[in-house]
Amino acid sequence: MHWDRLFEDLEGQLASEWEAERAALDAESERLRIARLDLRSRLRLLCDTGADATLDLMNGRRLPVTLQSLGVDWLAAASRVSPDTRAASSALLIPLSAVLGLAVDHGMLLTSLEERGGATGSLLRERMTLGFVLRDLARRRVPVHLSSLAGDDVHGTIDRAAADHLDLALHDTGESRRAAAVQGHRIVPYAALIAIRMPGDQRL
Repeated sequence: MHWDRLFEDLEGQLASEWEAERAALDAESERLRIARLDLRSRLRLLCDTGADATLDLMNGRRLPVTLQSLGVDWLAAASRVSPDTRAASSALLIPLSAVLGLAVDHGMLLTSLEERGGATGSLLRERMTLGFVLRDLARRRVPVHLSSLAGDDVHGTIDRAAADHLDLALHDTGESRRAAAVQGHRIVPYAALIAIRMPGDQRL
């Protein structure tokens, strides 16, 4: 009986040491995985799950949104009237370069750290650049409201989108782009864009 108790104690100690070693290896493996995790992967998962977030933008604005899609250099989102409601008021296209950070709840923060089981988002969409999407808006004559680093907001229709800038025909909200309604034209570099707001029925 003495030997049985001794061996049982030794087996218990060995099992405990193995469990501790396994836990240490698992923790180290997780640290290495997190060390390789990039922001784009987390944003992709947040968009796939339709996460609510508040974006901190380069012009100092804090914008409550529901994340929807991720492109090469842009995010698509639905704006929310306030951080406490999911009622969407318009569709937004936001250059990634304009985002200083984003606030999400703690559960969603942890969710964004998870490994992705499969490609749930559109791989084709993720290859679309900001210029590509803006050219589509120009082709469809979608009215837009541009916010820029300069702090001024302008409304109009994109006439053309080039490699690094767009031409905007300025007109009042609710007006269609007719020659008589156009009040002027503006060239806007993509680097100056903070957000492109579109009617709420638009999807990217």
